[in-house]
Amino acid sequence: MASSKRALEKGVDLYLLTRGTSLRAPKGAHVIKSDINDIQNVRKLLKDHYFDVVVNWIAFKPEDIKRDYELFKDKTDQYVFISSASCYQKPLAHPVITESTPLSNPFWSYSRDKIACEDALVYLYRDFGFPMTIVRPSLTYETVIPVPIGGWTDYTIIDRIKKGKKIIIHGDGTSLWTITHSRDFAIGFLGLLGHQQAIGQSFHITSDELLTWNQIYDAVAMAAGRPAEKVYIPSDYLGSFSPGLKGSLLGDKSVSTIFDNSKIKRFVPEFQANIRFKEGIKKTVSWFESKKERMIMNPDQNELMETIIHSYNRP
Repeated sequence: MASSKRALEKGVDLYLLTRGTSLRAPKGAHVIKSDINDIQNVRKLLKDHYFDVVVNWIAFKPEDIKRDYELFKDKTDQYVFISSASCYQKPLAHPVITESTPLSNPFWSYSRDKIACEDALVYLYRDFGFPMTIVRPSLTYETVIPVPIGGWTDYTIIDRIKKGKKIIIHGDGTSLWTITHSRDFAIGFLGLLGHQQAIGQSFHITSDELLTWNQIYDAVAMAAGRPAEKVYIPSDYLGSFSPGLKGSLLGDKSVSTIFDNSKIKRFVPEFQANIRFKEGIKKTVSWFESKKERMIMNPDQNELMETIIHSYNRP
């Protein structure tokens, strides 16, 4: 949403292709309602359109790339694929991540699928001149709570902190991580759209603020209004309770990440991430609490945390 709003602020004639089931389009955007997988209907709706840039935020498999190539190969000057910084090598051979860092993630199928999408795009660019650009975000937030257990679209971890219940931190909480506010991400992202020299290139766009997970959870607790009751549990132990948690931790969040953002700053000189996490997360929690229906408690997440804590502390 932040990228859409910034696009409109910049005077972009914005079209959103959506099924219309959950997206609330910002004022000024044109909405085209269709399921992207209904290829015949999409072709019919786009028959008279040609786009300077097409961005796909929800391509996860190589077949999605193949579908998009068939739909947009003659309809755009630039196709932007939203990949993931979790694609970068795990474990890292060098602690500083650049766009030249190898892509390899044996722990998380989500990341491997994104890598396969990137491979498909590189082939289409090299062999057929498909004008693609790859963007790799890393844990970008605004209306989500960016923690591995009890957060994201639900309010569970905030509720637990407010009630003085224990929360889980993977490892010892000292590994480094980078969390990026979506409004900061949007600055770098919009600067790549229509950028001729970005064709055939890949970029990650992240904050330069390095935080330990202890600092991240302390900021979340500060936003919740009371100190967190922390329990430290190894990532591999946590991963044994859930394949998704194993991928998210061992394939991403348990590894210290230090991103070198010099490439995006070189291509988009105005890019600078200025929203510090301790300030951004306060606004995020306020956003959740501004409407009761947003304060969703996930009973499965609560049960999972209680089960893991009890199991780990069992003599």
